[in-house]
Amino acid sequence: MKVELFVLCDAATDYHGKLNILGTFDAIWTKQIPAVHPQCAVALRVRFAKIEEGAHKVRINIVDEDGKAVVPPLDAGVNIQFRETPLTSMSANMILNLQGLKFPKYGEYSIDLAVDGRQEASLPIYVQPVPAQA
Repeated sequence: MKVELFVLCDAATDYHGKLNILGTFDAIWTKQIPAVHPQCAVALRVRFAKIEEGAHKVRINIVDEDGKAVVPPLDAGVNIQFRETPLTSMSANMILNLQGLKFPKYGEYSIDLAVDGRQEASLPIYVQPVPAQA
């Protein structure tokens, strides 16, 4: 199993196996805390080898610098089926749409990806105050 793509973005869609991503970012600039980001998405593309055929569990955690959850863990599943294809690997696209994501304080947060209970990738997200105008 290999994570080919894991991003935080403004929006994402999956169109017949094609993952479309709009506006990736890793920082939110805000004038006040708590900061609420109205809408965003976590998009990922994971490739499985033929030997990994079957059901897999995916978990995404969004945590602060102390490891405290910002939202409850987000669980999903994917079932990889090769059937009668000559392919040696297969990818799965997954999109998690987030509405009203709330960050209680300034600082660094982490979006962590686990597949089948194993940590596979992590994305930083920085919540920062808007700089004062000179």
